[in-house]
Amino acid sequence: MTSNKKNSRMVYSTNPDFSYEEEPEEVITPPPSQQLLYVSLDKKQRKGKKVTLVTGFTGNENDLKALGKKLKSLCGTGGSVKNEEIIIQGDFRERVKSFLEKEGFKVKQKGG
Repeated sequence: MTSNKKNSRMVYSTNPDFSYEEEPEEVITPPPSQQLLYVSLDKKQRKGKKVTLVTGFTGNENDLKALGKKLKSLCGTGGSVKNEEIIIQGDFRERVKSFLEKEGFKVKQKGG
């Protein structure tokens, strides 16, 4: 019987090997001053088009998406957030780096 689990729809199981699987806990995003982000330029496997990559973010995926939205708005261009990195279309390394530093992040530039 799983009476000690919150919001469980399982009332009773006759299976002696039954184990209740909990949902993964929400990831807490550390403050910007505790994060080190890397800003780089990439054009590999993108048909020669340049993109600005921001990697190294730790925390909640919703916070990463919100930061990506701010950066796309700042640069006035498109982009996406996937595989724990922010992709901004075009070469906006300096603009992105200065914005992230103003927000309190520690930023390092990778590559040329």
